[in-house]
Amino acid sequence: MAFADLQEFLAALERDGDLARVSAPVDPHLEVTGIVARVLKEQGPALLFENPTRGRLPLAINVFGTQRRMARALGVQSLDEIGERIGDLLQPELPRGIGGLKDALGKAAQLRSVPPRRVTAALCQEIVYQGDDVDLSILPGIKSWPDDGGVFLNLGLTHTKHPETGARNLGMYRLQRQDERTVSLHWQIHKDSTSHAAIAERRGEPLPVAIAFGCPPAVTYAASAPLPADIDEYLLAGFLARDRVDLVDCLTVPLQVPATAQIVLEGWVTPGERLPEGPFGDHTGFYTPIEPFPYLRVETMTMRADAIYQSIIVGRPPQEDGPIGKATERIFLPLLRMTIPEIVDYDLPEAGVFHNCVIVSIEKRFPKHAQKVMNAIWGAGLMSLSKLIVVVDADCDVHDYAEVAWRAFGNVDYAHDALHSVGPVDHLDHSSYEQFFGGKLGVDATRKLPSEGYRRGWPDECVLDAATQARVTARWSEYGI
Repeated sequence: MAFADLQEFLAALERDGDLARVSAPVDPHLEVTGIVARVLKEQGPALLFENPTRGRLPLAINVFGTQRRMARALGVQSLDEIGERIGDLLQPELPRGIGGLKDALGKAAQLRSVPPRRVTAALCQEIVYQGDDVDLSILPGIKSWPDDGGVFLNLGLTHTKHPETGARNLGMYRLQRQDERTVSLHWQIHKDSTSHAAIAERRGEPLPVAIAFGCPPAVTYAASAPLPADIDEYLLAGFLARDRVDLVDCLTVPLQVPATAQIVLEGWVTPGERLPEGPFGDHTGFYTPIEPFPYLRVETMTMRADAIYQSIIVGRPPQEDGPIGKATERIFLPLLRMTIPEIVDYDLPEAGVFHNCVIVSIEKRFPKHAQKVMNAIWGAGLMSLSKLIVVVDADCDVHDYAEVAWRAFGNVDYAHDALHSVGPVDHLDHSSYEQFFGGKLGVDATRKLPSEGYRRGWPDECVLDAATQARVTARWSEYGI
C-alpha cells in the first residue's frame, strides 16, 4: 500500500512493533547519534523521540533503517518487485487475446496514476510563520558528530526549477542551519540544483527554493533517486506509490510542495552570495571540509498542527541511508539493462558508499566484453562517479561478497585484466588528488577466452557431482552429525 503521509507510515510501523517511542529527554547534540548507532547495529526499530531537548517538535529517525522497512515504505515485500514492475513497463509487447489486452491496459493504468495533482488546501500550511517570526530553532536539528560545523537539518527535500524552462527538480542535500532564518545549501557540482542556481546567477536573478521535511515515503525516496534532469521526481514517486502525489502552491515562492509534508521552508537564493558550510561527517564516514555554498534566507515557514520532524544520520556505513541506496540499486537495474543488456545483476556495496565500487555480472560473449561493460557503466549518468568496477561471469552471485572475492582474487592477471582510467568522482571524495576527478579501475574477473590471448585452457571449477550431493542429503540422519 502507499502511505499518504509520515504519520500513516509510522502508525503502520507501530502496529507491526517496528517503531519505538522514546519519552525520555534526548539531546540532538551527539546523543541521538549514539542511540541510533546501537539500534542500527541490532537492525532495530524506527525511533520517535517525543521530547528532544532542542526544538519544539518530536523527532522521527531511523525510519528507513532496514531493507524490510525501506520496502514497506514503498509498499512492497521486496525492493526487487519495483524493478520488476519497471522492467515489465520497459518491455511492451503486442497484446495476445483477452488476457494480453488486460495486461496491456494494466500497464497503461500504472502510468495514469503517475503525474502529480495540484490541490488548493494542504495540511502542511495549517501553521504559518513569516518574516521575523520564522525561527528554525523550532526544529530539533541534529549535530551528529563532534567536529560537525553546527546543527544540520538533514532529509529536507529541496525544490527548485530551471529558470528558463521551468522544469522542476527535487533533490536531497544537506542543510546547515546558520541562524534562525538561514540555511546553507550543499549543492554538489554534479547535481541539477547546482545547474539551476548557476543559470539564475548568470541571469542575475534570485532563485526560488522550497524545502519540505517529512514527506510521504515514496516522495522522500524519489528525492534521493539519481534520475536524469529531464525526468520529474514526482513521476517516479507516483509510480512507486501507485497514486498521484498531491502538491500545493507555496505561499511566497512559485513552487509546489507535497500537501502532506510536515514542515516547509520557503525563500530565495541571492545570486553570487555564499557562506562557509561544514565541516560535516558525511556518508563517506569522513568529515568533508569547509567550502563556500549558496544559502537560503527563509521568508516563510509552514507546518502541520501535528508536525513531526523527520531526519537522518549519515556517517561510516552502516547507516540509515544504506537501505535507501539499496533501493536505488534494485529499482534502477532494469534501466541500466536498457543501455547495457548483457548485465545479469549488479551490487553496489554499502561499505563502498554506493559509488566507490560496482560489482556486475554479465553474459560474456566476445573478447574484452568486460571492458566494454566497464566503459558503458562509466558513461551511464551518475554511475560515472564509480571508482572501482569488478566484472564477473553470469554464474557468480554479485551479492555474495565471498564468492566475488574468490573470483576477483583468483581470476585476474593484472598485466591483462585491469583497466585504468581517469574521470569524474564524487564531490565528497577525499582520496582524489584533485577535487572532482580521479583514477578509475576496472577489474575483469571473468573466465578468459582464447580470443583474448589466453592460450592455456581455462580450468573447470572443482564441484561435487549432483548424485553424491543427493546421496549425502538422503543419508544425513544416518551420520549422526
